[in-house]
Amino acid sequence: MSACPYQAALSARLGKSADSAHDLAHVRRVWANCRAIVKGESGDKSAPVDLELLYAAAMFHDLVNLPKNAANRAEASRLSAEAAAPLARACGLPEAKLPALKHAIIAHSFSAQVAPRTREAQILQDADRLDALGAIGLARMLMVSGALNRPLYEPVDPLAQYRPPDDSAFALDHFQTKLFTLAGTLHTPTARQIATERTDYMRAFLTRLQSEIRED
Repeated sequence: MSACPYQAALSARLGKSADSAHDLAHVRRVWANCRAIVKGESGDKSAPVDLELLYAAAMFHDLVNLPKNAANRAEASRLSAEAAAPLARACGLPEAKLPALKHAIIAHSFSAQVAPRTREAQILQDADRLDALGAIGLARMLMVSGALNRPLYEPVDPLAQYRPPDDSAFALDHFQTKLFTLAGTLHTPTARQIATERTDYMRAFLTRLQSEIRED
């Protein structure tokens, strides 16, 4: 499996147009997560993984980036899937695998709310969600919130302990509305194990942050 055609196609299409949380580095991390999951699940012989298909899906899963606050945000993965098919075909992915490629890309998205039906789609979804957790997930969340000019926290109740969280208003509320729920949505034991450790890291960060912003 040659990486060069896919990476060249991705670089030409994505280039500098992606936001900082969905750039080429994000794509490389997602593929690294895919490999880690496949390795961790290698003992499950009942669910073989098509690495050629998984690689193409990982490379092209974020071809179309829509702003987090865009009304049609949930359509981004469908648009990416449509854009990915001709590129994957040009890179040598067999025609018979294109429907599965498109499904994996569509299903990876949290906002699309599409259940993954194949092993490759499950792994890609898990791998993408892992990149929203831990130190890198924290950094990505802060970059996106900063780009949207959202305040870091609500002054009276920073961690939304006594109010409904609203991540459209405050950056830290995103932990409650999404990030702390991700571990429970993962399909593979390997991804769940990684997610648990990364979620614990984020909880420790919030505990430390709360101690630093207390005014009493």
